[in-house]
Amino acid sequence: MIEEEPLQGQSSQIVQVEKLSKKYGDNTAVNGISFGLSKGEVFAFLGPNGAGKTTTVEILECLRNPSGGRASVLGYDVSKHSDQGEIRKRIGVLPQDFNAIDRATVRENINYFGAMFSHQLDADQLIELVDLKDKRDDQFKTLSGGLKQRVGLAVALVNDPSLVFLDEPTTGLDPRARRDVWYVIERLKKQGKTVFLTTHYMDEAEYLADTVSIIDHGEIIATGTPNELIDSHGGKKTLVIRNAGEDGLKLLPPRMPKAELRNAGDLYIPLHNGELTAILTSIGQTQLADKEIEVRRPTLDDVFLNLTGRRVSEEGEVA
Repeated sequence: MIEEEPLQGQSSQIVQVEKLSKKYGDNTAVNGISFGLSKGEVFAFLGPNGAGKTTTVEILECLRNPSGGRASVLGYDVSKHSDQGEIRKRIGVLPQDFNAIDRATVRENINYFGAMFSHQLDADQLIELVDLKDKRDDQFKTLSGGLKQRVGLAVALVNDPSLVFLDEPTTGLDPRARRDVWYVIERLKKQGKTVFLTTHYMDEAEYLADTVSIIDHGEIIATGTPNELIDSHGGKKTLVIRNAGEDGLKLLPPRMPKAELRNAGDLYIPLHNGELTAILTSIGQTQLADKEIEVRRPTLDDVFLNLTGRRVSEEGEVA
C-alpha cells in the first residue's frame, strides 16, 4: 500500500473546494462552487450533461487550471505545479469513454498501465477485485461495454490510489452491466477507498453515495445525504398505476389530484396527508383496480425536478 502523508493543514477532508470557477472566454463552466469530500466515502457529483461535472473533476485531477477559487486534493494545491505531481501519484482515474489496447488481454492491459507507476498492485489481485477472473486472458476488444468498464476500474486502481475519480462510469451500459459496476464500487467502499463519482443517473447517486452534491449550470444547488435531499426537496409520496395509458387517465374519478402520465403509460398521482385511502377506494370502483398499483416514495429525480423544474433523461439531457 502507498504510505499516505498527513493532509496539509490537518484537515480531515481529502478534497476541499472553495469558490472554484472555470471560464472559457465568455462561457462560465464552473461558477464559484464549494464542497468537501471526506476519507472513505462515496461522493456523487450529480447533474446533467454540460453542468460542469467533468470540468470540475479535470481541475481536481490537475488536467485544467482553475480561473478562480481554491482546491486541494489530499492536502496538495491543484494550482501549484510542485503539488500536481504528488496528486497524480496518489489518485486513480477512470475517464469518460475509457479505452485500452484492443489486442492485449485484460491482464496485459492492467500490467501495461501499472508499469507507468513506481508502485503498482498485482494484476491478478485487481482482476479478482473487479470480478474478471474468467476474462483475464481475453483480448480487450472482445469484451462487452460493461466488462471494458471493469477493466477501466482495475486500471484506475493499479497504483493503489488514496482517491479514485470515476467520471460517468456507467454511461451507455445496459441495466445489468450498470449494476455490475455498482457492485465493484461498493466493494471499493468496503475496502476503505474514497470515491469521487460523477453521474447524471439519479438512481446511481441515490444507491451508491454517502454524500451528493447536485450541480446545474455550473453551480451547486444542493448538498447532503440522499435521504436528507429527498426529505428536504423530494416532495410528497406518489401513487403509481402501472400501464394505465391515456385511457386510464380518463378513468380517474373527478376531484382526483392532478395525475401525470410518464414512462409510456404509467400514471403518477401525488399524495397528500390522509388521501391514500380515499383515492384507493375511488380507483377500486373503476377498471383501474385491475392494474398494478404501488405507493412510491420520492427519489433524487424528484429532488432535481423540484429544484430546477426539469428532469434528466437517460442520456443526461434535460427536459
